[in-house]
Amino acid sequence: MPIDLDKILRMVVSRNCSDVHFHVGRPPTVRLDGRLRSLDMPPLTPEDTEQVMSNVAPERCLQETREKGGADFAYPFENGVRFRTAVYHQRGNTSVVMRLLPDRMMSFEQIGLPMSIKNLLLKPRGLVLVTGPTGSGKTTTLATMIDFINAEQDRHIITVEDPIEYYHQHKKSIISQREVLVDIGSFSEATVKALRQDPDVILVGEMRDLETMAAAIMAAETGHLVFSTLHTTGAGKTVNRIIDAFPMQQQEQIRTQLSTGLLAVISQELLPRIGGGRVAAFEIMVMTSSISHLIRENQVHKINSDIQTGKRYGMMLLDDFLLELYRSGKVEFAEAMKRAQDPSILQDKIKEAIPED
Repeated sequence: MPIDLDKILRMVVSRNCSDVHFHVGRPPTVRLDGRLRSLDMPPLTPEDTEQVMSNVAPERCLQETREKGGADFAYPFENGVRFRTAVYHQRGNTSVVMRLLPDRMMSFEQIGLPMSIKNLLLKPRGLVLVTGPTGSGKTTTLATMIDFINAEQDRHIITVEDPIEYYHQHKKSIISQREVLVDIGSFSEATVKALRQDPDVILVGEMRDLETMAAAIMAAETGHLVFSTLHTTGAGKTVNRIIDAFPMQQQEQIRTQLSTGLLAVISQELLPRIGGGRVAAFEIMVMTSSISHLIRENQVHKINSDIQTGKRYGMMLLDDFLLELYRSGKVEFAEAMKRAQDPSILQDKIKEAIPED
């Protein structure tokens, strides 16, 4: 009996699950508050997952899956609801993973993003990186920041995404959204060509390769406000990740470019919230003359000290943010420790924060 895909997706929407998985040999499985939970259904057969793929994938993605073993795309469901979808082959079978995309923008307050970030969004040029593991809410944070610029300033905003996750409407700004493999060939090609399209703001959905990194840094250098993401945690690791991607003979130049062009690194994690739902934890590094000097002189390992003493600039270490979430009763001790950059120091801070009897 064919599975009722629409019924499953409506349940995902009504319960606000983040993802739903379709794998052979296991019932459809949702991710709710960060945890996987199987639905009360029979295990899926190869025919079931093939049916799901054929129901949701456009023809170009079916062809890409046949040729390359997988494809990513956005699937429009009902009432404006959309799912970011990945289909792929594993052990000779088809698997499908669908992530629910929010149908409306979230505010700074809703995602817990510090208000100090708004000052960065008023800058005329520079590179802002939002980093963190897959599923940590980077895309939502970027959408919120782009929406703020769109609503507050008259800019031409170009986004390059794979796939487009949030649809933005023109407000004070003009907004052009380009989807990789639909509107343009690649992130790097789109970023370079964007410079000829009179942009003020460019969002590069992901810096996947050296060419895209170089294009994003160049765009920031040439007078544009550029946003992008990396799968790193922490400012120091992010800076090193970019520098290390380049050949040795170029790394000195990239250090110099980052020391002048990088505006901020915002790292984030999503944790299960006590009582249900999830809550974000952030680390914020804002470029100062001191941090610029550290990057230029290859002393990135000292950046954390500057973040710790840079509260007046809106900076905060991830572990300090986790400490505040724990002290305010929003997250469990074990969850905070799992995300900590330095668990032993965070544990000591938590002990200091607990009053003795």
